[in-house]
Amino acid sequence: MLKKSLLMLALASVSLGAAAQEKVLNIYSARHYQTDEALYGGFTKQTGIKINRIEADDNALLERLRNEGAKSPADVILMVDAARLWRAENEGLFQPVKSATLEKRIPANLQGREAGKDPQWFGFSTRARAIVYNKADVKPGDVDTYAKLADPKNKGKVCTRSGSHPYMLSLIGSMIERKGETATEAWAKGMVANMARAPKGGDTDQIKAVASGECGVALTNSYYFVRLMRSEKPEDKDVIGKVGFIWPDQAGDGTHVNVAGAGVARNAPHKAEAIQFLEYLASDQAQNYFASGNNEWPAVASAKVDNPALDSLGKFKAENVSIGAIGRNQVTAQKILDRVGYK
Repeated sequence: MLKKSLLMLALASVSLGAAAQEKVLNIYSARHYQTDEALYGGFTKQTGIKINRIEADDNALLERLRNEGAKSPADVILMVDAARLWRAENEGLFQPVKSATLEKRIPANLQGREAGKDPQWFGFSTRARAIVYNKADVKPGDVDTYAKLADPKNKGKVCTRSGSHPYMLSLIGSMIERKGETATEAWAKGMVANMARAPKGGDTDQIKAVASGECGVALTNSYYFVRLMRSEKPEDKDVIGKVGFIWPDQAGDGTHVNVAGAGVARNAPHKAEAIQFLEYLASDQAQNYFASGNNEWPAVASAKVDNPALDSLGKFKAENVSIGAIGRNQVTAQKILDRVGYK
């Protein structure tokens, strides 16, 4: 009996020791795409590190991190927009990261850094703010720039989601950086005047509203359009057949590009594993997951894209604006929206 008890104690000790040595990573993610399961699974398979994940929208995650403070278990914070990444950085929710791998593979304009300091976050995939139009009612030449959407000739034709949504705030933040506050406010005022209906719904809703004729033209992130292109549903195929797609401002500053990115949480209990995960996100394998899974472009220029639907949209000229600058302009962007009544 004594021998049996000693054996059980020994086994329990081994079990506890193994549990103590188990590597884990706690991720707070605003990404909610089922296709990301392959992304997380690939990391665990490579490293043996178990991922614990909490998913919510950006605002909810930021609020949770504020409430948890120094006791937060978060190791990695994943956000899907430049404005939210900047807010997390501005509130001190990230910590600087020193990684030769990340510095080499992620372009400088997709790194959240202050001069002379290590980056606090990195962009790992990009998505473009495109224009879609009703092919039966609208000429593409009338809506091939962001500026033309605010032209009086498009009165009663424009649909967008809420101006206060991060995707719109980032577009306006980019305009402020390129055109200045006065010009951007004039554009926002023209957009309000041209609305076919009050802003509502998500980007997919805007595309469908254009197809139905409720709107003549709308803004959407590119991956929503590609998602409908890849759908086998007859109703989605019908939508794509009625809608044209435009890369805006190809003769000018280029199309606005936003970013999904991540950083190491300020109080990360597993900092080494968190940096390892960020470096994994910059690997060719993970970069292809972003492209093939959620129809986004890899941040790493050398990464291969295995997504014929995404490829079919062709190459385009992207704007050359720092993602960090776009984030910093979000407060001014919101003030502009409030002044012109862009709900």
